[in-house]
Amino acid sequence: MSKTILISGAAGFLGSHLCDRFVNEGYRVLGIDNFITGDKDNIQHLFNHHNFHLIDHDVTVHIDIEESIDYILHFASPASPIDYLKIPIQTLKVGSLGTHNLLGLAKAKQARILIASTSEIYGDPLVHPQSEDYYGNVNSIGPRGVYDEAKRFQEAITMAYQRFHGVETRIARIFNTYGPRMRLNDGRVIPAFMGQALRGEDLTVFGKGSQTRSFCYVDDLVNGIYKLLFSDYSLPVNLGNPDEITIIDFAHEILQLTNSDQKISFKPLPEGDPLKRQPDISLAKKELNWQPETSRAHGMKITYDYFKNLPTEKLHKTEHKDFSKHIKN
Repeated sequence: MSKTILISGAAGFLGSHLCDRFVNEGYRVLGIDNFITGDKDNIQHLFNHHNFHLIDHDVTVHIDIEESIDYILHFASPASPIDYLKIPIQTLKVGSLGTHNLLGLAKAKQARILIASTSEIYGDPLVHPQSEDYYGNVNSIGPRGVYDEAKRFQEAITMAYQRFHGVETRIARIFNTYGPRMRLNDGRVIPAFMGQALRGEDLTVFGKGSQTRSFCYVDDLVNGIYKLLFSDYSLPVNLGNPDEITIIDFAHEILQLTNSDQKISFKPLPEGDPLKRQPDISLAKKELNWQPETSRAHGMKITYDYFKNLPTEKLHKTEHKDFSKHIKN
């Protein structure tokens, strides 16, 4: 019989790609999402698949699953600054209550659980590149603190469940990832630049554009998650692409890729925006035999083709998601 994996955040960007991977590997996939930031279009193609079952549920609320579960991937969380600044309480709750609930489920089912942590653990880093033994430079009360601290707590409670209850846990510290199914208006730099280029707008760069990012294509990231889940390594592991680029240089790459003649406009740098992002993936190479294989040029071409083929109404929908129905307390 095929094994069963539960994936929270199943309708999100990363969650949907993970659903695809495990369905294709022959697993029975239970996808959980409350669609606060997820999109059913991302998993529509799986609805009639015999090995996929969707559960509309908020993981911050206790959930009972009757059937056996072998693995859990916890990917439920807002992941863009625009989202978690609008829903700060929900962001904190999914990192704390949601993680607690799924760790409890893993304990009850004797399942192995992998949680999606983030490079934001490192804050605005004073060490470059960032390795797993760096404790970070995080402003807990800044505007981005709700996301950073939710993820830091998530790591802490995961390790507590491993040490105190003996739950098999894995922690992935995920750096900037991109590819098809990103939400065009989620505020992150790649969909923002591509949306602006496709609409004929100037590209918006914050600050002078000297801040750096390192972009990993989604297929490479999914391979890293897959290898980490089935590895014997239980401490946090960086997953990302160490190919670092400044935002201003990246903006010029996007203009060239999209064959656009727009200009670049500059706006003040948002508070708490990290100035450096580059993963040290030495540990992933050693423990997982993993490293990214997709060049930025190739991955961006695939991603651009995805955005270019979006329905017109999605391309021109620049307002951000309405979270009002989800905000209760």
